[in-house]
Amino acid sequence: METVKLTEAQRKSRRNRNIALGLALAGLCVLFYAITIVKFTGHGG
Repeated sequence: METVKLTEAQRKSRRNRNIALGLALAGLCVLFYAITIVKFTGHGG
């Protein structure tokens, strides 16, 4: 089985994309958590 050899630029690009996806996912988790807390405390409409 052959493995794909990535250049340094491709490796850096993939790492940056993975970090961006991780931050976006973490941001969504925080947003949903905050919305849930607001709803349970009765301040959300």
